[in-house]
Amino acid sequence: MDPTRKFVKHVKRVVFKVGTAVVTRDDGRLAVGRVGAIFEQLEELNSQGYEIILVTSGAVGAGRQRLKYRRLVNSSFADLQKPQVEIDGKACAAVGQNGLMALYDNLFSQLDVTSSQLLVTDNDFKSPDFRMQLSETVDTLLSLRSIPIFNENDAISTRRAPYEDSSGIFWDNDSLAALLALELKADLLVLLSDVEGLYSGPPSDPHSKLINTYIKEKHEGLITFGDKSRVGRGGMHAKVKAAVHAADSGTPVIITSGFAADNITKVLHGQRIGTLFHKDSHLWITVTDVGAREMALAARECSRKLQSIPSHERRKILLDIATALEEKESAIKAENDADVSAARKAGYDDSLVSRLLLKPGKIAALAKSIRTIADMKEPIGQILSRTELADGLVLEKTSCPLGVLLIVFESRPDALVQIAALAIRSGNGLLLKGGKEANRSNAILHKIITSVIPDTVGKKLIGIVTSREEIPDLLKLDDVIDLVIPRGSNNLVSQIKNTTKIPVLGHADGICHVYVDKSANMDMARHIVVDAKLDYPAACNAMETLLVHQDLTTSTGFQELIVELKHEGVSLYGGPRASSLFNIAFADSFHHEYNSKACTIEVVDDVQDAIDHIHKHGSGHTECIVTEDQEVAEYFLHQVDSAAVFLNASTRFCDGARFGLGAEVGISTSKIHARGPVGVEGLLTTRWVLRGTGQVVKGDKGVDYTHKKLALD
Repeated sequence: MDPTRKFVKHVKRVVFKVGTAVVTRDDGRLAVGRVGAIFEQLEELNSQGYEIILVTSGAVGAGRQRLKYRRLVNSSFADLQKPQVEIDGKACAAVGQNGLMALYDNLFSQLDVTSSQLLVTDNDFKSPDFRMQLSETVDTLLSLRSIPIFNENDAISTRRAPYEDSSGIFWDNDSLAALLALELKADLLVLLSDVEGLYSGPPSDPHSKLINTYIKEKHEGLITFGDKSRVGRGGMHAKVKAAVHAADSGTPVIITSGFAADNITKVLHGQRIGTLFHKDSHLWITVTDVGAREMALAARECSRKLQSIPSHERRKILLDIATALEEKESAIKAENDADVSAARKAGYDDSLVSRLLLKPGKIAALAKSIRTIADMKEPIGQILSRTELADGLVLEKTSCPLGVLLIVFESRPDALVQIAALAIRSGNGLLLKGGKEANRSNAILHKIITSVIPDTVGKKLIGIVTSREEIPDLLKLDDVIDLVIPRGSNNLVSQIKNTTKIPVLGHADGICHVYVDKSANMDMARHIVVDAKLDYPAACNAMETLLVHQDLTTSTGFQELIVELKHEGVSLYGGPRASSLFNIAFADSFHHEYNSKACTIEVVDDVQDAIDHIHKHGSGHTECIVTEDQEVAEYFLHQVDSAAVFLNASTRFCDGARFGLGAEVGISTSKIHARGPVGVEGLLTTRWVLRGTGQVVKGDKGVDYTHKKLALD
């Protein structure tokens, strides 16, 4: 049972309201099959001891269809040529009510259920005596297991359109159902509609989301209602108004579909069906929790404000963040220590704990990188090219932000700071989802960063997602979120790529290679290999596979390298050739990212064999060759198809800060948009600005094209 529906265990008396759209077909005729299915469920509940009260619409629609047919068969050809006057609604109600109740009585009789009819008007409820008698009559009927069926007596009602008359006691059958639920002390009101429940927008809009629990403080004013019902008076707006009134007065309400099979039964079983209205709903779900779509829209709105402020103000935001981090370092450290302690108690592996830990000096390093980003050249609105298309017609290609970024990362709280700084500098809105193991660290860092964002931009520029359950909803927002950057395990990245239409930038694995060529300076090779593996074993740019030229396998220098790796605690695994040559354990797979003090070694014939191995087993991240042969070096650098290719330098240099980018949102192995460490430039796209003096195309005869390149200044 859904936690928010536990109250149904104590429900006995239920008011069900079926709307015109439920009881009639598109052609206006009664939907006998659908009504029959609903009545079968009501019969089952009645037999189980529930007290069932039914409020029905549909009399006017059913009567209008019958009267139109009668007028047609009684009309002459000449009559049919005249404009057809709309049939009086009260006459339709009188005819329709008779047919509607005949059908209902027949269907209930087939199920061995006794039904009873009660027609009421707005004026009836003004009498205290009527209300008392109504309650007594219904109590008697229910005690006899009869199902009372209510409808407004439209045939004699004196109220006129518009029906939503604020002076009236009720104005349609939705509000009548709410009134009866309160008068008759029902435990639950169920409003059956032609849609699943209340949506954030028109149900026909693919971006609209079903609201499972209505929270007045959160949803009021944010919902966009679609068209009114195709038949009847109200539609969803009327249902919501009635539901809010009943719920605020103490009767829970569920709006759900009368079309779906067994929905009524599911509601009484406590399943999460439709939209729930309850006076205590604000206690179940925190009002400050913002839905995925609302959070993304807020980030987009704030990003547009960020783009509109002067460059020096964006720079000041970053400088203020750097200062705030330094001032709050002790508080950050306390929260991070709590995360690390909890991770160790939970049995997380050492590589994850290492990524989670904010080591001494890390905050200072982050503040420095933020100031570096702040001092970069203004990235937004840069003119990248200018072309004169024709005399007085100039086209400019300019840089602009992507819009809203969703970053999903694991373990590393320092990534939150780097990503936030890059997003602000590039003018992008940002949604962040960190790993649960870093919740406390991420929360305080997010609080510190957003605290210095001015109100002219808005603190919702950077939203933090706290629940993993929100990720699927965010990944559906391809109309709001412009780029997803996952930073984490292969499983995380693959899962995100497979479940979203939003472009994904990142890498699934960091299987980095170092190839030691036969001409390598072995002292240099030793320094590079040890650094690439041990400087930070958990990093994605750490060496995972060491390839060695076959001529070096017996050399003293390479033997010393293996001894040093073992001495430093590196577990060595070998491919088919290396495992036997060096007497080391056999590697289960070459495509393996250790993220720890471990690596694979394999012997290759030459540089081409090394390149082939990298292309077959690598991940396209970072590769290094150690060699003194310039020709071999250039061949390797040009032939290896990876995001970063190095000569005689550690793979650990593949980093946004080390590349001079200030920081990075991640390292991309994609070939579209950005590749390698992604800094500010990778978070920008382009737009075209055309400045004319009244030119028109006119079949390409309106201008004489020059297509002349112009200087950028």
